[in-house]
Amino acid sequence: MAKKCFVTEEKVREIAKEIPTPFHIYDEKGIRENAAKVKKAFSWNEGFREYYAVKANCNPFLINILKEYGCGLDCSSLTELMLSNELGVNGDMIMFSSNDTPAEEFKYAAEVGATINLDDFTHIQFLEDTIGYIPKTMSLRYNPGGVYSVSNGIMDNPGDAKYGLTKEQLIEGYKILKSKGVERFGLHSFLVSNTVTNDYYPTLAKTLFELALEIREETGVQLDFINLSGGVGIPYEPDKEPNDILVIGEGVHKVYDEVLVPAGMGNVSIYTEMGRFMMGPYGGLVTTAIHEKHTYKEYIGVDACAVNLMRPAMYGAYHHITVLGKEDAPLTNTYDVTGSLCENNDKFAIDRKLPKIDMGDILFIHDTGAHGFTMGYNYNGKLKSAEVLLKEDGSYKLIRNAETPANYFATFKGLGIIDDLC
Repeated sequence: MAKKCFVTEEKVREIAKEIPTPFHIYDEKGIRENAAKVKKAFSWNEGFREYYAVKANCNPFLINILKEYGCGLDCSSLTELMLSNELGVNGDMIMFSSNDTPAEEFKYAAEVGATINLDDFTHIQFLEDTIGYIPKTMSLRYNPGGVYSVSNGIMDNPGDAKYGLTKEQLIEGYKILKSKGVERFGLHSFLVSNTVTNDYYPTLAKTLFELALEIREETGVQLDFINLSGGVGIPYEPDKEPNDILVIGEGVHKVYDEVLVPAGMGNVSIYTEMGRFMMGPYGGLVTTAIHEKHTYKEYIGVDACAVNLMRPAMYGAYHHITVLGKEDAPLTNTYDVTGSLCENNDKFAIDRKLPKIDMGDILFIHDTGAHGFTMGYNYNGKLKSAEVLLKEDGSYKLIRNAETPANYFATFKGLGIIDDLC
């Protein structure tokens, strides 16, 4: 079974004449259609907002597309906050969900008016000591511990996760925040990553909605928003069915009506913080076959490496590969598809059945729109690639320059050691 590419070989070769491979390419049409569908799925909730997880893909051109659909931004670092503010996203359009947070990051989040979502009980006092007050709107991140029942093997054990407060800490935290004058309260939880099931959000929603009633009973705090965070995933394997966000939204709606509405909490806003679901399927890594090796296995070497896409090396993650122009060719060969890092795990595929690959063939590695470019690094002195937007009208636009050696050496500039290279 094969995945369909959103770009043709002809278009890729046209782009490659101007922008050499490897590069990441993104599908504007797909991003827009998906963003519109997410908005529709939760339109039943008057206060709904998707806070796009900037960590998934921080390209400002792509973020600006999502802004058109009313998306806020979920940030987890100072530079993400700075980028958001520069793009005109600030105030309650930013959810700042960080952990092990440096003081300067809390200070900047407060300056731009972001909603601060605290990851630890001790951060209540730390935040007050840092900025001199507690903001009027605050959120707390919940970790129930144990093993959560909806999982896919990536993060299915909240008890081992470094994130969030226990229930006891959560209850005490709301009491403290209330005593310090907080007026708007939120609850946040992220328990499972990349679920390919329509049941995750509704299941999590029921857990959090019931907890909201308990919080009100124990503390007198009426929650203003409940943030389901991320975790809605995509099917990297071609034989898996994708999530249906319309079904997911209606599932949350059903639980909302069953739990919150009868309790007089039908005005609670629902927030989400999806990254992978918003961008993942709408990006691909384009790379050229440059070497073949015949030893104990058959290898195809490409001009991309784990610097461009870290997930296979880091997690053993599957990414489907299409050899452009050979979509209908029989899968006659078994290859390891490798990059050039001095690490044996620098492989995009292991023992993968593919058509016979000739040097110069272009490979399209699917589903790199989230946690692709953004997880890049510079090991072995490798440089990050360009990024390209395939526009709705079929044209393309360069939306990030490829790194150059000058970029790589820039942090040594003026230090009197390799200034000629800077």
